[in-house]
Amino acid sequence: MIKPLLIEIGVEELPAIALLKELKNIEKKYADILEKNSLLCEFEFYYTPRRLVFWHREFKTKQDDSSEEFFGAPVEIAYKDAKPTPAALGFAKKCGVKIDEIGSVQKGAKEVLYYKKELKGKPSAEILSDIINTLIKSLDFGKSMRWGSLKDSFIRPIRWVNVLLGDELVDVELFGVKSKKETFVHRISNFNSIEISGIKEYFEVLQEGGVTLFPELRRENILNNFSSLEKDNEITIEIDEDLLNEVVAITEHPTALLGSFDEEFLKLPPEVIITSMKEHQRYFPVFKDAKLINKFVVVSNAFTDNFSKVIEGNERVLRPRLADALFFYNNDLKNGLSIKGLEKVVFMKGLGSVADKIERERKIANTLFEMYKPKDASKEILERAISLAKADLMSEMVYEFTELQGLMGYYYAKEAGESEAVAIAIKEQYLPNGEESALPSTPLSAIVAMSLKLDTLIGLFSINQIPTGSRDPFALRRAVNGLIRITKEYDFKFDIIETLTLLSKEYRSFDISKLEAFFLERLKQYFRVNPSIVEAVLASGERELLAIGKKIEALEIMINSDGFDEAFSTFKRVANITKDIDMSKEFTVDSKLFEKGEEEALFARYSEVSQVKYKSYEEELDALLGLKPELDKFFDEVMVNAEDEKIRNNRKSLIAAIYKSILQIADIKEVSI
Repeated sequence: MIKPLLIEIGVEELPAIALLKELKNIEKKYADILEKNSLLCEFEFYYTPRRLVFWHREFKTKQDDSSEEFFGAPVEIAYKDAKPTPAALGFAKKCGVKIDEIGSVQKGAKEVLYYKKELKGKPSAEILSDIINTLIKSLDFGKSMRWGSLKDSFIRPIRWVNVLLGDELVDVELFGVKSKKETFVHRISNFNSIEISGIKEYFEVLQEGGVTLFPELRRENILNNFSSLEKDNEITIEIDEDLLNEVVAITEHPTALLGSFDEEFLKLPPEVIITSMKEHQRYFPVFKDAKLINKFVVVSNAFTDNFSKVIEGNERVLRPRLADALFFYNNDLKNGLSIKGLEKVVFMKGLGSVADKIERERKIANTLFEMYKPKDASKEILERAISLAKADLMSEMVYEFTELQGLMGYYYAKEAGESEAVAIAIKEQYLPNGEESALPSTPLSAIVAMSLKLDTLIGLFSINQIPTGSRDPFALRRAVNGLIRITKEYDFKFDIIETLTLLSKEYRSFDISKLEAFFLERLKQYFRVNPSIVEAVLASGERELLAIGKKIEALEIMINSDGFDEAFSTFKRVANITKDIDMSKEFTVDSKLFEKGEEEALFARYSEVSQVKYKSYEEELDALLGLKPELDKFFDEVMVNAEDEKIRNNRKSLIAAIYKSILQIADIKEVSI
C-alpha cells in the first residue's frame, strides 16, 4: 500500500552558513538510509531556519518481502560419517536455524551447504523512528551543542517532531522529543504550537501562519521584490549569490525593503560601506548610474502589513556601524601609511615578523624584476610598492575589516599622494585570491603579487609547514594556482626548479624537491584535461610553467585529432623499444650501416622533420607524429634486434632519436586514451 509521508523536525534557528554547507549532502544521506531499509522512493526536501522537512507524495507502508541466501562449506567437509561437523553446526548457527533445516546446492563443481531465509518486510511505521534518528545523527553541521540532560548533540536544540504517514501519527522519539500532530507557524502569527489533523492541513496551516516552506519560492519572492524596488525607485540592487542564499536560509516570510543612511557616509570608500552592510547586517548595496548611493535593501522576516518600524530599526542599527567605519577611516588618513610597528607583528613562528616578510618579498621582487624586465615600470616604483604593501595592516579599518587589507592600502596610498602604479600594486598584491578571481592588472602588480605568494610558499616549506591531505590553513595550493595564472597572463617564464632554487637561498635550508612536487601536484589539478596528458608532459622533465601549459595544450589537440589512435599504437611501440635505453645521451645514426630502404626512408624523413624550426609545440608534435607511415614500414620490413651488434645498436639509436625528439614535448606512452 502507498501513502503520503511527511517528516518535520522542528529546531531552534539554524545558523545559515552551517546549514548551507551541509545542504548538498542532506538529500543523499536520507536517500542512502532509505535504500538500506528497502524504502527508497521519490521525495522532496524543504527547509526554513526552524524546520527540516521531508515530503513523500507516495511512500510504501511496508517493506517488500525479500529473501537472503547463505552458502556454507562443501558437504564433504560439513558431514563426516553422516554426522554434522563443527563447520555444519556453525553454519546453522549463523543462519539462526536447526541443523536439520540446512540443505545443500550445487555451486560450481562442489555441493555446498545452503539455506534460504525468507524475510518478511516490516511495516514502515515501525522503522521510521530509526531512519529519522540515523539521518539526524549523520548530519554534519560542524559545531554542535548539547541541551538539557542529553548526552547526544546537534547543531541546535530540537523542539518538536511531526511525522505523518497518511494522516496517522507515527511514533518517533528524537533527542527526547516525541512526535505529535502539531507544528509551529511564524512567531509573529502565533507563538504557540498548532494542532493539525493531517498532511493537507499541515501545508495550509503553514501558509496561513506566514511560513513559506519552499526555499525556491522564498528566493523567487525575494527576487520579485528586488525587481519591484528597482523599477519603482530607478535603482540597481547588487545581488550577491552567497548573501542571497543566506537570506533565503534565515527567513520564513521574506520581504525586501528599501532603507537609507546619511549621505555623509558616502565619503567612505564604497567597499567599506558594502562590507559593513553585507558582513554585519546582511544588507544588499544599492547603485544608481553605476555609483553606490545612500540606500540599502534588507530582507525582513516580519509577518506584517506595516514595515515602517522594520525599516526604521534597520536604519538605526546601520548608522553606528558606518559611523565607526568613518571614524576609523578619518583616523587612518591622519596617521598616514606607515610600516612602523610591523616589526612587532609576528608573521609566523620561525619566519619572524611582518617587517621581515616585507624584506624577503623585496628581494624576491627585485630578482623577478631583473628576470622579466617589465615595460613602463621602474625598480623605484616596485621598491615603493613593496615597502608600503603591508602598511594598512596597522590601520584601524583593516583591524575591524580584515578582508579589506590591500584595498584600504590603495585608498590610503592615493590620499597620501603616492603614484597610481604604487596604489594599484598595493591593492592587487593578493590577487588572484580564488579560482574566478581577477588577476593583477599590470606587470608591476603581477611581480608584487608573485613575491608575496613565493615568500609564503618558500617560507612555510622552509619551516616544514607543508599542507597534508585536505588541510591547507595558509592557502598554499591557492598560491601556486595564482602563480600559474599570473605567469600565463604575462608570459613570464618560470622554471620551477631553477627559480625556486635561486629564491630559496635567503631561507633556511630545506628539500626543494618537496616544493617542486607540491607545484607539480597543483599543475595536475589546475589543467582541466585528461590527467594522463599532464603526466605525459611532466614525465618529459619540463619544469617551466609556460612551456608546460603550451605542451599540454598541444598534446591535447593531438589526442583529440582524427587518426591519433592509430599513431598512438605505433609510437607506443617506439616507446617500448626505447624503455631500456638511456634517453639522456645523444644518439648518433650511421647511414652506412643501413641494409634496408625503409631504414633510409625513415632516417631521411626524420632528418628533415628534426631540422625545421617550428612556431609551436603543436606543429612540432604534428610533424613528429607524421612519421607514422615511415615507422610502420620500418617495423614491417626491418628487424630491429639484428644479430649484428653494430646494426642492432644503429637501428635502436634511430628509434631512440625519434622518441627523444617527442620526449622533448611529452612522454606519450604515459597517455591513457
